[in-house]
Amino acid sequence: MKYLRFLLPLLALALPACEEEFTPTVVADPSQIVVEGYIEAGQRPTPPYIFLTRSLAFFTKLSIDELEDSYVNDATITVSDGNRTVQLREFCSRDIDEASRQFASAFLGVDVDSLPFNLCVYTDPTFSMFGEEGKTYSLTIEADGEVYSAQTTIPEHVPLRNLRFVDPPGAPSDSLLELRVTIDDPAGIANYYRYFTAIDDSGLIAPDASVVDDQFFDGQELEFPLSRAQLPNENFDLATFGLYRRGTRARIKWMCLDQAQFDFWNTLEFTLANQGPFSSYTRVDSNIEGDALGIWAGFSASYYSLLVPE
Repeated sequence: MKYLRFLLPLLALALPACEEEFTPTVVADPSQIVVEGYIEAGQRPTPPYIFLTRSLAFFTKLSIDELEDSYVNDATITVSDGNRTVQLREFCSRDIDEASRQFASAFLGVDVDSLPFNLCVYTDPTFSMFGEEGKTYSLTIEADGEVYSAQTTIPEHVPLRNLRFVDPPGAPSDSLLELRVTIDDPAGIANYYRYFTAIDDSGLIAPDASVVDDQFFDGQELEFPLSRAQLPNENFDLATFGLYRRGTRARIKWMCLDQAQFDFWNTLEFTLANQGPFSSYTRVDSNIEGDALGIWAGFSASYYSLLVPE
């Protein structure tokens, strides 16, 4: 899951929507574009940034060359908030200087120099547009002679409060604690939430079930556990699953989404959780208009850092 943000083209080989079962084709349609775009509001607002790739055949054996060849270069991409429009510019990690790579690493939340492939992203180098709560952002992409579009609205943020560590269920543990948090869900408004966790200086990771809506707790004050995401290559252990090790630092990214994003991540996570020889192929929901896959995602976020008590 470490490189999920940059690998939606691979997941877009055929993935999910619980309602829509289908059989993937072995040969990929080379014209099918995959969009993964974000604009963030809240504590750390960002300009828009887009990863643009082509889908791969479902049974493709992935290689670095195959991944790099999947990037769509020289596209014309614009983002509008209704009052102003910015045109995004393409940057690739191997073509920028060291200072720019360090900035990109901090901006994207991944060590660009450690990636085994040339990472390409479209963004606004003038930083003239940042995400703002309550605004709708329209995306237009012109690539390979086709036009694709999408809209996303950044909702008002609902922060976490009363973050605290408690003994996990069952017998107290000498080494592990559970994180519990509270939210005050606004009444009469459909709210959609997602979160990431990290330990110490590791990268933020979304847990296997990272999204939830307020269908069953609209307008309520809700207390719930916030589970630690499974680390890459970490063996599953029911006794430690979701718990935080004493003496470490827990970092949380808490996000408020619109419904299109919730549907996208919910169907994607459904598919990832239901793989196996007896599972059905399902398609991921998308908010991209045109013969394309992926997500254009605006969200508001807050960040938290807590020492796990010894």
